[in-house]
Amino acid sequence: MHDHGWMEVIPFPVVVTGPDEEILKGNLPFQELLPVKERERINGLRLGELFEGWEAWNETQRYGRYKDRSFLLTRSSTDVQNGMTVWVCTDGGHIYSLLQREKELERELDAIMDSSEDIIYITNPDGMTLRTNRAIRRFTGMPEEAFIGKNVKELMEQGILQETLTFRVLAEGKAVRTAPQSMDAKQNTLKTAIPVFNDAGQIEKVVTYVRDLSKQNQLYQELIRALEENDVYKKELKELKTKARPDYGVIVESKKMADIYEMAERIADVDATVLILGETGVGKDVLARSIYQASQRKDKGEFVKINCGAIPHDLLESELFGYEPGSFTGASRSGKQGIFEQADQGVLFLDEVGELPMSLQVKLLRVLQEKQIQRIGATKSKQVDVRLIAATNRDLKQMVRLGTFREDLYYRLNVIPILIPALRERKEDILPMVQYFLSHLNGKYKLSKTFSSCMREFFYRHHWSGNVRELANLVERLILTVPAKEITVKDLPPEYQEQDDRVISCARLMPLKEAAEMAEREMLALAVQQFHSTYKLAEELGTSQTTIVRKLKKYKLSTDHFLDHAESV
Repeated sequence: MHDHGWMEVIPFPVVVTGPDEEILKGNLPFQELLPVKERERINGLRLGELFEGWEAWNETQRYGRYKDRSFLLTRSSTDVQNGMTVWVCTDGGHIYSLLQREKELERELDAIMDSSEDIIYITNPDGMTLRTNRAIRRFTGMPEEAFIGKNVKELMEQGILQETLTFRVLAEGKAVRTAPQSMDAKQNTLKTAIPVFNDAGQIEKVVTYVRDLSKQNQLYQELIRALEENDVYKKELKELKTKARPDYGVIVESKKMADIYEMAERIADVDATVLILGETGVGKDVLARSIYQASQRKDKGEFVKINCGAIPHDLLESELFGYEPGSFTGASRSGKQGIFEQADQGVLFLDEVGELPMSLQVKLLRVLQEKQIQRIGATKSKQVDVRLIAATNRDLKQMVRLGTFREDLYYRLNVIPILIPALRERKEDILPMVQYFLSHLNGKYKLSKTFSSCMREFFYRHHWSGNVRELANLVERLILTVPAKEITVKDLPPEYQEQDDRVISCARLMPLKEAAEMAEREMLALAVQQFHSTYKLAEELGTSQTTIVRKLKKYKLSTDHFLDHAESV
């Protein structure tokens, strides 16, 4: 090998080095890679001194740069006895780029694997560990290096690994997955092993993913608790909303009505019978529905209403209790369910209960005592769970004295009596109601009507024998029939003008003193609706508190809702 003549017959660059990669000889093609003036000085230099960026890629390959060119030197043969090595030199630019890209991909793969919170474990078909990521430290407490090059069988024998899916994948030739049997299982991991096939369809690697479900289980339990709490909050919020506004369109400004609705909330979830008393149109049905809405029965059954005075007496029994097929001529072949059965688990509202004939009063008493009903034509009774609310505008006590209403039924109905005062007895509610009806109807009919100050005075002072129903009907009538945007007392129907000449006088000439008193009373009436203290009224109207008290008494303006109650001053 000391005779280097053989090198000159080789058509590609070759260089021979000594024991420390010291250059002994380079053939002509190798020398031609270098500038002429550099060729003589290469003998005696080490390869690492000639080439910049000298790298040993593996046992047989070296990489280096000379000037602006890259070279790959591959060991061809070695004379161990003499310590000489033959290197074949090739252009390394393209190969270097490929190797650099390979290293870059290697770094990217490492970054991707280490960014995963799941364990990623790669083995060859023999079970030898090729690669894993940092996540394995959390599971085993050992670094990745402790697993690389180790067989999973050995690791299991040593107790480092508890389970491996590698050999199941090799045996079945497909992906394998295991999961805990329940959320409370001790082994809270989800494992998935996937085979990687080569071009020949053979498994060359097995990739296993291990996910720790402890955190997910914790989040799941927290979500369940949050959903349960959310349901509780929704229910509480719904109850609070119901309490804050018992029913759609209910106006509760006066202390009398506030006390009534507060009591209605307290007795909403008891099954005692309620008897609502009051004139026609005061809102008895609205209060009954509010009691139902505030109760737990709204989630179980329906709110069923029947007007005992609106149905002929000979039909009322079948409406209340129902009938069996063929019970009478004209009866339905399938029979009919009565409203007591319809209201099962819910609330039955008997309006105008004073109109019940004596025969049905007996049956109603039986239902209240035994909680059972019997259809017309039936031989057996049926159990029902109904909360009964009755209402009437008649004097049931007087009817008992006259013998037209059963005394025992009266006391069964009169367990919780509620008397709704007439609208004229709770004037604080009038103007807020007018404003509510005005806004609601303007929106409904796409209008923008308003009421003059004299009209508001009329609303406040009118007797309202028909109560809330009359007030609502009049407001709607005026809004729909008066073409002008602002409605005044001159637009009132004739029957209302005849009833209240004093109000109409604000639309005509009058003595100044009378006009001043009317304006003063109107201003006080409006202020009473907004403020709940005579001291606050005095401050807003620019006068003394004693003057306010005197004026309120003079014009007989209600102060029931006042905190300091003007009557006591």
